[in-house]
Amino acid sequence: MTAQKTTQKKVIVNGKGDSKQHAFAAALGEIQQKLMQESEVLLRVEPLEVEVLAATEQTFTERFLFFFFPRKRTNYQVQLAVTVEVSEIDLTLVPFMQEKIADPEGINLPFVSKKIKTN
Repeated sequence: MTAQKTTQKKVIVNGKGDSKQHAFAAALGEIQQKLMQESEVLLRVEPLEVEVLAATEQTFTERFLFFFFPRKRTNYQVQLAVTVEVSEIDLTLVPFMQEKIADPEGINLPFVSKKIKTN
């Protein structure tokens, strides 16, 4: 009996970064985190299709102490809809055997009895 199953899911992720590559890498790195919230044991996550829902570029002028050294800064944000093929283990199909054991972290004390000696 196999407890492994393969499904396709669509995940929407967001990413931000100082460059286009960083924004896409941040979004794609978020896929596994979102899938781990839904399932318990993932074996493989394979992106099949990536669709860009939104891509924005924000440019602003940054100044030191409001007047000095102006420079242009750019931030990128992307929102992606990624279709992934997920291989996971369904823990409800795994048969676990029940065993009763003593406490493995407990301390075994020898049986101590109080015997009163009478003469």
